[in-house]
Amino acid sequence: MNRLRFWFLFPARALNGLLFLIPLGIIVLYSFMTRGTYGGQGSPLTIESYQRLFDPLYLSILLRSFWIAGISTAISLLFGFPLALFIATAAKHRGAYLNLVMLPFWTSFLVRTYAWMFLLRDTGLINTVLQSFGVIGEPIPMLYNDAAVVLGLVYGYLPFMVLPISSTLEKVDPALLEAAADLGATPWVALWKVIVPLAMPGIVAGSVLVFIPCLGAYLTPDLLGGGKSIMIGNIVQNQFTSARDWPFGSALSLVLTALVMGLLWIFVKKGGQKAL
Repeated sequence: MNRLRFWFLFPARALNGLLFLIPLGIIVLYSFMTRGTYGGQGSPLTIESYQRLFDPLYLSILLRSFWIAGISTAISLLFGFPLALFIATAAKHRGAYLNLVMLPFWTSFLVRTYAWMFLLRDTGLINTVLQSFGVIGEPIPMLYNDAAVVLGLVYGYLPFMVLPISSTLEKVDPALLEAAADLGATPWVALWKVIVPLAMPGIVAGSVLVFIPCLGAYLTPDLLGGGKSIMIGNIVQNQFTSARDWPFGSALSLVLTALVMGLLWIFVKKGGQKAL
C-alpha cells in the first residue's frame, strides 16, 4: 500500500516541485547574489540584500502593509458576515444571491479598480454629485490615500470572506436557534452564543483568504494609493521592474513569505487548526 500510495501521489509531488520548489529555490539563490551594474544579478554571494531590510523605511512600509491588510480583513468580516448570514438563511433565490456575490469576478480586476478611480477622484462621480446638490463646496480628497486603498481591497476580496462563511452557516441546524429561543435567549444572544461560534471555521478561512492577498497586494495600492500609500507588494514589484534589483526583490519576497508562514504556524499551534 505504501508503494502504491507513493506512485499514486508521485505526479502531484513532481508537479508541485516543478511549479513551486524549483522557482522558490531560484528566488533563494537570487536573494544572495549581488545586483549587476545594469540590473539583474551576479556574483559574489552576499547577505547585503537582507541587511537592507532593516532600513527604517522598509520596516515602516512592512508595518503599514500589515496594518492595511488587517483593517481590510476586519472590515470585510464586518460586512461579509451579515451578508453571508442573509444568504445562508434565504429560503429562496440563494443561488442567485451567491451569483451576485461572484458577479464582480466576471470582469477584470484592473477594470474594476479603474472604475473606483473614476468614482473617487476630485472630478469623479461622487464629488460631482455632492457639489451639484450643494452638499460640499469643494471636492473631498477621496483618492490617493490609505482609505482609498482599504476600500479597493475590501471591494476586491469581500467575496472571499462571504463564500466560506455562507458555506459554514448553511450547515447550522435551525433547531439550535429554536432551542436557544426556548431557553430565553434574545436574537442578539443567540447570534453571539450560537451562530458565531458555529460559523468560526468559515470566519477563520475567510480571514486567511482575505488577509494574505491583501498583504501582498500591489495593483490596488499603486492605482488607488498613488505614491502616498505604498505597501510591501509595491516595493517588490518595483525592484523587479523599475529598479532592476532582483536580489533585493527576492529577499523582500522571501521575508514576506516567511512572515506569513510564521503567522499561520503560530495560528495553527494556538488552536486555529480546529477551526479550519
